Amino acid sequence: MEVIDSVKELKKRVSDFRKENKKIGLVPTMGALHNGHASLVRKSTDENDVTIVSVFVNPTQFNDKNDLEKYPRTLDADCRLLESLGATLVFAPSVDEIYPEPDTRSFSYPPTDSVMEGAFRPGHFNGVCQIVSKLFMFVEPDNAYFGEKDFQQIAVIKAMVYDYRKKDTDWAKRLNIRPCPIVREDDGLALSSRNTLLTEEERSIAPYIYSVLSESVDYSRTHSVEETKNMVVEKINKKEGLKVQYYEIVNADTLQTVSSWDEAEHIQGCITVFCGDTPIRLIDNINYI
Repeated sequence: MEVIDSVKELKKRVSDFRKENKKIGLVPTMGALHNGHASLVRKSTDENDVTIVSVFVNPTQFNDKNDLEKYPRTLDADCRLLESLGATLVFAPSVDEIYPEPDTRSFSYPPTDSVMEGAFRPGHFNGVCQIVSKLFMFVEPDNAYFGEKDFQQIAVIKAMVYDYRKKDTDWAKRLNIRPCPIVREDDGLALSSRNTLLTEEERSIAPYIYSVLSESVDYSRTHSVEETKNMVVEKINKKEGLKVQYYEIVNADTLQTVSSWDEAEHIQGCITVFCGDTPIRLIDNINYI
């Protein structure tokens, strides 16, 4: 497995792979890898000849400087895991390598990127689109893999790719976005790099989020959307150490809130909860229909 930090070298290696007619899979990550990331890499190695994993904590998608500074960075451990999984190449650039000058590009895909995370983290999805579009341009993958824990992020990235396709962009015409299921701990907590920041006590209460979400699926069969939403928020907020930032029940395709269960073919509940005194921001989601 190769580890490179240069865009020029990355493009050269991609060119070599293309000359050999190899199918390329890309797994974009911010590092601090866990079994959720591992599932994406395994999927890529199953479906492609070459798997490229990027490890880059992207500053432009953080609207909180403290959040950026405390984000875990474990490149050596990440590379050991990736090698064991059969990744072909790890791209681990510096900030200056990705942004030799400020990226002034603006991405906007309302209403997909203006609700939930978009409303509470101004500029977040613009930063996501900046880095992901750069990676797509560098690698021009056949397939790109993203975890469904970041449910809204996948929708925004799909919108961005569709926009580039309309502009007749070669990499966008080739690319398939491959969402992959959430991987959870045995107690239900969605795997996240942020989980490493939880104290022992915080880690013990965090699974309650998914417990309530799971309970709400049965509850929803005999209650309205509003009643179900209120139940989730009230139960989680009553748990000491947890505080809901938002909980929205939405059309899974448009991410717009629904008022009744027959309003959309697929309905998703998306939640963000602050855990602990620090606090650590945890996201999760669950399917109702």
